[in-house]
Amino acid sequence: MSKSKSRAGVALIIVLVLVLLGIGAYVGYTYVQSDVNGNRNNKSEYNLVIEKDDFAYQIGEKLKSNGIIKNDTVWNWWMDKHYPKFSYINGEYKMNSSMSYEEIAKKLQNPDISHKSVSVCIPEGYTVFDIADTMEKNNICKKSDFLDACKNKNDYDYDFLKDAYMGENVAYQLEGFLFPATYDLAENSKASDVVATMLETFDGKITDEWKNYCDKNDMSLYELVTLASVVEKETLGDGVAENIASVFINRLNIGQQLQSDVTIFYGNKLRENGFSDKVVESYNTYKCKALPSGPICNPGVDNINAVVEHNDTQYYYFFSDLKNKFHFAKTYSEFESLKQKYPWK
Repeated sequence: MSKSKSRAGVALIIVLVLVLLGIGAYVGYTYVQSDVNGNRNNKSEYNLVIEKDDFAYQIGEKLKSNGIIKNDTVWNWWMDKHYPKFSYINGEYKMNSSMSYEEIAKKLQNPDISHKSVSVCIPEGYTVFDIADTMEKNNICKKSDFLDACKNKNDYDYDFLKDAYMGENVAYQLEGFLFPATYDLAENSKASDVVATMLETFDGKITDEWKNYCDKNDMSLYELVTLASVVEKETLGDGVAENIASVFINRLNIGQQLQSDVTIFYGNKLRENGFSDKVVESYNTYKCKALPSGPICNPGVDNINAVVEHNDTQYYYFFSDLKNKFHFAKTYSEFESLKQKYPWK
């Protein structure tokens, strides 16, 4: 073969390679552009859910695996180039395969259902009703959904709930265990998930001292929390919880009724929410023999500890005067004398 023919063959091969490279580049460009512009052959719809712990590459993988985009590598490259400081918002997004990258990027700034994280403070002493109102006001979940999620302990898997004996007249079986704290919660959450978060926090607060106290005093954790909830509502944050706890414990030890007005207030709230007179009266410590059917609020650690570490007194009576100062008495006559001396509410 002559050198000229050999050179011609090499040139032809080079031309063919260049043509193939050109065709490949064109096909690749067309493929990328069709994906970027939303010109896809498939017809897919997908409800994309972005959680707070999702990374950008995971979002791309979700879009690809559900047919919204063709190539997540191209998507990530495009986003890095056009939106280098893009911040994903937690929520749910209705996507379809005809959307361009630009349309997807804009959509990802406007969730159909927001799961934006919200800081929610639940103070000590809040009732299930107070918490439900707070959740609804902060767009975490509906009040009615939260209340429903607090009715049945068997919906949650915690040892302290399994061990808690609850009578038939308990209105909300999770009342008392919704630990007061500040939570970062997602908007439009499932109510049971919110309740589970609060129960998980309570579970982490249980101490050996609480368990030992219950064992020594033939008391269940549920009864301890129930008593602490009454103390919580009576104290008004005045630093006398250990004395108030001693009054109630002294009464329980001799079979005397607690006769705490705060239990009546809670019963009235139950009646407003449709509970029967039988349930309402089971919380009224002027009618029931000892503790109410269940907690009347969600006490904090301090007032649970106030019961466990209550002062050793002979007090059986107490009241707060018009200046919110508490007075304690050993006998009923002393109690009446103190009420004459210090005008009370």
